[in-house]
Amino acid sequence: MKKLTSLLVLISLIVLSSCDDCMKTITIPQFYFFNGQSYSRDIAQEVPCDFPDPTEPELIEPPLLGNFSYEVINFTFTPDTGNNSFKLEFAIKLKNGNNFDVTGIPIFTLKNDDVTVSGSYDNNLINSCNQIAANSECTVTYSAEESFDIAMVNSIELINVEYLLTN
Repeated sequence: MKKLTSLLVLISLIVLSSCDDCMKTITIPQFYFFNGQSYSRDIAQEVPCDFPDPTEPELIEPPLLGNFSYEVINFTFTPDTGNNSFKLEFAIKLKNGNNFDVTGIPIFTLKNDDVTVSGSYDNNLINSCNQIAANSECTVTYSAEESFDIAMVNSIELINVEYLLTN
């Protein structure tokens, strides 16, 4: 019995000593789509040396910033400006509660009458907040007046704000 135990210990030592602890860092290309536009990003990951290098980019869900919050400073919807148009204006403070800088775009979810729409509204942003420093804030402002010829909207309500990471 003692010889069998010694033999098992010896075999275990040989097997364990032959294990290779070699590790390497690979870059995994990723991409995602948002509002018809594609974004790409690379992530680094440590893997065993015999792990194959990625050859095809990986389609992922759009990455949203965690530890993110916002504060509505102003949200004003004027359904009739008297100029055959309606107007939407807002100022929203975006807060990055992380210990790292971020690059991305704010995504606003609005309810227009009975339709809920998410988008960046970047065409009319006065300050877009495409970068927010670590543990910092940035105030995004928006102002747009639209003709009743484009659409007639009775109410607009802010539902949510998220921050989509682009880098």
